Amino acid sequence: MVVSRAIQFLLAFTLSCLMAINAQADSLASFLPDLDPADLTPGADAFGPVREDVKVAPVLKGGETVAWAFLTSDFVGTTGYSGKPIHVVAAIDDDAVLTGVQLVKHSEPIVLIGIPNSRMIELTEGYTGLDLKREAETGGEGHDLDIISGATVTIMVIDDSLVRGGIKVSRALGLGGLSPLQADGPKRELDMAQGAVYDWATLSGDGSVRRLTLDIGQVNAAFEATGDQRAIKRPEPGEPDDTFIDMHMALVSVPSIGKSLLGEAEYQNLTDWLEDGEQALLVLGRGAYSFKGSGYVRGGIFDRIQLIQGDNSVRFFDKQQRRLGSVAAPDAPSFTELDIFKIPADAEFDPAEPFRLQLLVQRAVGAVEKTFLTFDVGYKLPAQYLLPVTAPSVVDDATGEAAAKAALWKRIWKDRTVEIAGLGAMLLVLSATFFFQFHATMNARFFYWFRIGYLTMTLFFIGWYANAQLSVVNLMALAGSLRTGFSWDAFLLDPLVFIQWFAVAAALLFWGRGAYCGWLCPFGALQELTNKIARALKVPQWTLPWGLNERLWPAKYMIFLGLFGLSFVSIPLAEKYAEIEPFKTAIILKFMRDWPFVVFALLLLGIGLFIERFYCRYLCPLGGALAIPARMRMFDWLRRYKDCGTPCQTCANECPVQAIHPTGEINPNECVTCLHCQVLYQSEDKCPVVIRQLKRRAKTGSVDLKTPLGQPPANHPNAKPQSVS
Repeated sequence: MVVSRAIQFLLAFTLSCLMAINAQADSLASFLPDLDPADLTPGADAFGPVREDVKVAPVLKGGETVAWAFLTSDFVGTTGYSGKPIHVVAAIDDDAVLTGVQLVKHSEPIVLIGIPNSRMIELTEGYTGLDLKREAETGGEGHDLDIISGATVTIMVIDDSLVRGGIKVSRALGLGGLSPLQADGPKRELDMAQGAVYDWATLSGDGSVRRLTLDIGQVNAAFEATGDQRAIKRPEPGEPDDTFIDMHMALVSVPSIGKSLLGEAEYQNLTDWLEDGEQALLVLGRGAYSFKGSGYVRGGIFDRIQLIQGDNSVRFFDKQQRRLGSVAAPDAPSFTELDIFKIPADAEFDPAEPFRLQLLVQRAVGAVEKTFLTFDVGYKLPAQYLLPVTAPSVVDDATGEAAAKAALWKRIWKDRTVEIAGLGAMLLVLSATFFFQFHATMNARFFYWFRIGYLTMTLFFIGWYANAQLSVVNLMALAGSLRTGFSWDAFLLDPLVFIQWFAVAAALLFWGRGAYCGWLCPFGALQELTNKIARALKVPQWTLPWGLNERLWPAKYMIFLGLFGLSFVSIPLAEKYAEIEPFKTAIILKFMRDWPFVVFALLLLGIGLFIERFYCRYLCPLGGALAIPARMRMFDWLRRYKDCGTPCQTCANECPVQAIHPTGEINPNECVTCLHCQVLYQSEDKCPVVIRQLKRRAKTGSVDLKTPLGQPPANHPNAKPQSVS
């Protein structure tokens, strides 16, 4: 007993020491000794001590503080795809501008597998010069996001951490005029009881209507100031004094403003259109440039304007827009564009607070390439439309952090709506095929081309287009997250992978691993399609002896268990050895990487030309990982005859992955559910049982050759399927 307690004490003490070491290792103070101050701020020569109140360190030049260094993970809790923070040290000056950025530590599997770390460092350092004042005003969208194929989640996490962390530091230190997010005084709300009607001159004079006017000369000068010669060579046509755009806006959900500009009837229509918490913005325009453009016709989004309030921004979709026939105010000028835009309730828009409308001006600089400038028109609702209310409490930082994390993954899901819908449709089609597999496999030719088409969609859409290839690395990241404190945030950052894993989990209970391995795996689809091409070109096919085939099966399980065990020792090391998966080379990076990885992937595909799905059958650790829980499946869907295996060997001989034992049983751990055996099960040309029954009925005259598909005649051998024992 004493020895047991001593061991427990030593283990607890060791664990606490390791945790303390890790905490110290990931602190700002631990990273600074390895950094050159000049890399964070030009000309700097030293770092000062880390402050106790705010976790920042002064960046010194000749003893004077010229910037402040901070660690992003100290201020934001956004985790990467690995479930761990991506540690970035950045420096920020008194104007809230990043003077330097250094990527100091990460555990990202997508980065480690296939993307050079130097590329990630280069991209991270590219944030030098980012103006955080503008980011605070635009809700973090005041800059372009440079996405690397295969590392979308990682890039967005770095971007989110730098922008939100930098804004928090700026607010905490009062840099760039940014103040902490807390109540400065009583908040205001709309006075909905007011309904007075005013003329255009009054509304324009008191700020109820705001205006942005640009002439062609101003726009040409603005493009010239960018130094982009391509844009300068394509000036706007017309005279410098000609109107480029004259844009007005007003918050017409305010009763007085709405009734004055829309009229009583149109204002009533507006209130009927708006739901609780929604607001409406009237935008009017005239001149050579349209604030709507024509892009919304194709994509459903008005990409030339966006509303910005504080850290939030709102873009408008076609369902949030209505046209207005005319302005009700009699002294209003005429306009060519009159549109009302709905501001949704979930945009967290406060009509009592200042906001601005940003206009994007674009200029073609090539056949399809464009360059852009932005112009803003600010808006603050006049005080006569507002009522004072009780001051709110100080912003809860923990709540704000959780909301920011949720906002990040929601933003990603919204941006990938098309891909999510496409994947959802594919999953529905596959589920219907499995549930009604008897009907789906009645016509061999139809099912053959259906499967070819589905695999093509899997390869091109899920794989090469959406980069949604599942990997054993996902499972190691999940295991690591469970050990260190599980959070949904990291997994929700990649919606297609997230949805697929949920679909795979459900499919394992019904059909085993074949639903993913046989239909949804892009690399599996690539193997099968290339093998089909090889067969069409008369490439000889090799069938391994049953004994050798059976003894090669355990290899993938051993590889998976080895990687999984190694992940408990070192996740980065396990991710390195997970290169046994050629998925990143062939699918994510489309063979655009160093030659050894490309040769390895091509070698596996080359063997697959002779042995169909060679990698899936013997080497894939993901397939082995999925086969283990698939033992819990609740149903045996594949139909078998008592003659299967004894004496008939048709299905066993034609199984593409040799998953059928010579005795007739289907090994569900190796089956990829291609349903070829179900095609043979109903074949009147190949299945001896069906042929024998049809001949017997033909002799007795009981066969009905006109029986439609899906309705087999009485006593047809398909009528009573037998489960696999």
